[in-house]
Amino acid sequence: MTLADRKPATYTDTLNRRISASGFTVYRELLTTETSDATQFIDITARVEDVILASGVTDGQALVYSTHTTCSVIINENEPLLLKDMAHYLERQAPKAMYYGHNDFAIRTVSVRPNECPNGHAHCQHLVLGTSETVPIINSELLLGEFQKIFLVELDEPKVREFLVQVTGT
Repeated sequence: MTLADRKPATYTDTLNRRISASGFTVYRELLTTETSDATQFIDITARVEDVILASGVTDGQALVYSTHTTCSVIINENEPLLLKDMAHYLERQAPKAMYYGHNDFAIRTVSVRPNECPNGHAHCQHLVLGTSETVPIINSELLLGEFQKIFLVELDEPKVREFLVQVTGT
């Protein structure tokens, strides 16, 4: 279930829009991607760049925000061995096989969904990574370092994930 599925039809319409005043623009798009595994690093840099072009903003910033508590947004290098190293690091920080009260459905009484998977480890890994990144925009381009890419990081199980790109500037 996506955020849009939980809200009235007009909710997504208000997310995907442009607001301009006195040369200042706020433009945002709610995007989705389907994940296939955990821990999965999905390079979303090109999709963020597409939103910037659609916004018409030449100088400002782009906020990339995950709407989930078990899926993060980070900036790092897209090098396969490093991505494996980072996945192993997250597993050491919050091992999936460890006991988490969140996973104990016999005692947990808050925010329980039918057929919910045990994902306490993913919530704890999210603490390390966070929810969003903000990147400067200069001359209609993201100001990223030579090897920097923007990733959506799946920490839980395969599912449809949403992330908001909000571009502000002139």
